[in-house]
Amino acid sequence: MTTTPLRIRKAAVLGAGVMGAQIAAHLTNADVETVLFDLPAKDGPKSGIALKAIENLKKLSPAPLADKDRAAAIIAANYDDDLDHLKDVDLVIEAIAERMDWKLDLYKKIAPHLSKTAIIASNTSGLSINSLAEALPQEMRHRFSGVHFFNPPRYMHLVELIPTKLTDGNVLAGLEAFLTTTLGKGVVIAKDTPNFIGNRIGVFSMLATMYHTEQFKLGFDTVDALTGPAVGRPKSATYRTADVVGLDTMAHVIKTMADTLADDPWHEYFKAPVWLQGLIDQGALGQKTGAGFYRKAGKDIVVLDVAKRDYRVSEQKPSDEVAAILAIKDPAEKFGKLRASADPQAQFLWASFRDLFHYSAYHLADIADTARDVDFAIRWGYGWKLGPFETWQAAGWQQVTGWIAEDIAAGKAMSKAPLPAWVTDGRSGVHGKAGSYSASAKIDKPRSQHPVYARQLFPDPILGEKFEQGTTVWENDGVRLWTLGDDGVGILSFKTKMNTVNDQVLDGIQHAIGVAEEKLKAVVLWQTSEPFSAGADLKGALGLLQAGKLDAFNEMVANFQRTSMRIKHSLVPVVAAVRGLALGGGCEFQMHSARTVAALESYIGLVEAGVGLLPAGGGLKELAVRAAKANPDDPFEALKKVFETVAMAKVSGSALEAKQLGLLRDSDVVVFNNYELLYIAKQVAHSLAESGWRPPLPARTIPVSGDVGAATFHASLTNMQAGYFVSEHDVEIALRIADTLCGGKIERGSQVDEEWLLALERKHFVELAQTEKTQARIAHTMTTGKPLRN
Repeated sequence: MTTTPLRIRKAAVLGAGVMGAQIAAHLTNADVETVLFDLPAKDGPKSGIALKAIENLKKLSPAPLADKDRAAAIIAANYDDDLDHLKDVDLVIEAIAERMDWKLDLYKKIAPHLSKTAIIASNTSGLSINSLAEALPQEMRHRFSGVHFFNPPRYMHLVELIPTKLTDGNVLAGLEAFLTTTLGKGVVIAKDTPNFIGNRIGVFSMLATMYHTEQFKLGFDTVDALTGPAVGRPKSATYRTADVVGLDTMAHVIKTMADTLADDPWHEYFKAPVWLQGLIDQGALGQKTGAGFYRKAGKDIVVLDVAKRDYRVSEQKPSDEVAAILAIKDPAEKFGKLRASADPQAQFLWASFRDLFHYSAYHLADIADTARDVDFAIRWGYGWKLGPFETWQAAGWQQVTGWIAEDIAAGKAMSKAPLPAWVTDGRSGVHGKAGSYSASAKIDKPRSQHPVYARQLFPDPILGEKFEQGTTVWENDGVRLWTLGDDGVGILSFKTKMNTVNDQVLDGIQHAIGVAEEKLKAVVLWQTSEPFSAGADLKGALGLLQAGKLDAFNEMVANFQRTSMRIKHSLVPVVAAVRGLALGGGCEFQMHSARTVAALESYIGLVEAGVGLLPAGGGLKELAVRAAKANPDDPFEALKKVFETVAMAKVSGSALEAKQLGLLRDSDVVVFNNYELLYIAKQVAHSLAESGWRPPLPARTIPVSGDVGAATFHASLTNMQAGYFVSEHDVEIALRIADTLCGGKIERGSQVDEEWLLALERKHFVELAQTEKTQARIAHTMTTGKPLRN
């Protein structure tokens, strides 16, 4: 299959509400010039509504903008004065309120201003895409489709793409590639049915959970304890999620289901439970109003108790019996025990899963092309570890199917609708070697052949999918050097928990680079799962200190530095492919690589100050070298920003922010789709190798700020300490960071080499590690996972 690429230079988003503004933010994250439209304001500047929405983007958490400065790039507009902007726009995304009449009016208004090639899409969460298309002139309808983002658009992986009867195949394929690579999304093609796939199944699951909450008389907090991480779902579980989404929004989606799905066999359940409506009537709409199912009372979180009509302290946990069942690893045994148990919590869980499976199977043929689309929609849009069909198949398809059929026959299920014939045809599931089952086509269908997916060397696997694990070139207990295909690019992956760095990893990296120099063209540092690396293994380090083995401790630090320098001066390019956390030593390794290719959602930081230490894997040395390069006459200017970053143990909120903090270089590459990271990193490594890569020459004449620079940092710290912002120990750590960055107690403008700076790092690191307060910080972080301020 070949597709014409869709080139999108400029986009317009219509509607500056919560979703519209955040979609505009994410387009801007991806370097797409974006105009944000809304109604003309009644007073003040005419585009005031859009301007206010753009300003608000900087305050939201989680942050819609990967770098706050990008807010200035979004163009604010209104429908009275600025429709002219539309003439050179390549993509229009409409995201106004869910009212068919408003949307149709708006389409009529914008149509005359659009170019002959502009793609038009609606971010509706449930209205008919075919009905919306009818408002457009005939010649535009083949360029129209639904593009449904999930909230918050920057972070939620799912986008549902909904073609109309007339949408051009090329337009659809172009949009799919744009959404996947440029915006980093997981695209699921949905049929034009109410609420599409994600919300149809996801909201039904919440409705079934609410219905069974009442049937089994459980508290909202108990249900959240049962329907969160305990069953592979997000911490916000059911009722916290409803609070976050907004109870009015939730009720609106339920009403849409009631209005548009009159023939659904579960129709009688499509109504807001009495207590949900009661909260809405009181104006308790969840998080945005400060109260919903939960609210904060001082330091406590309190939960609504329906019987008492008041809030009580939330502390519910699963019963001991159910906690024991949920801890069982084998899903078949777990489901068997849930169904057999007399505990109301176990019965609640079985009933909720049973009705979800029943509903998903009954509707599969009308809402989605395959079972895979349903599972991905729920995983990517709702954050579940497994989708409904995967969960059912993992628990033993035939055994669970038998139980569902028994419950339907006994009148225990929410609906009497029979299971579709394909469910009981003797199959062992819906996902297998030939692909995933399509109930409408009655065959198994493989994954999409769209060329964009060739960029995903390890796509998100569906249940039972196994990918080629490559060929091992060399390994030890710490790392594995392997290849995928025959392009001569090695992949180096760590084997430790959280990909932390211990002696085997340090020795392994050095040896693997030696092997690569003999046998390969280039190396990519890539972990088979997040994080990139949580940094040094603190347990080993603390052990050496407590045993008084100072020489061994000093040697470990020196070995860390040797490893970083081995990465930097390797005769084949070493490219770091970063996603998730890259902290401490993990950050230092990518700083020494020839190039870093970082996923947008990379959280990078030199965090050693948090455990009472300073970076000593070459990180401070590298910052000093970069500052000297940026301004040889006065490196101090460039050091001011990085000093604060390191002394405050700041972690970037995105790869774009890591560039601003000086932890990534301008030449480093930012990738939006995690699943494309390895492919792109291999391409970058290959291109460096092909262009005649040579490592940088050893830096022997690095100008430093010396004692004058360190004294200036000291003065600013004295002010902070006077204002009680930092503790005495914080100041000591920061002074040592400043001393290292400035090259020690030497004259301003002196020239030093890298070895000098590395020796300073090592000296300060080892001296700090021997202090009582630092050892207390390390021990505290190891036991609680949180930093200690002492």
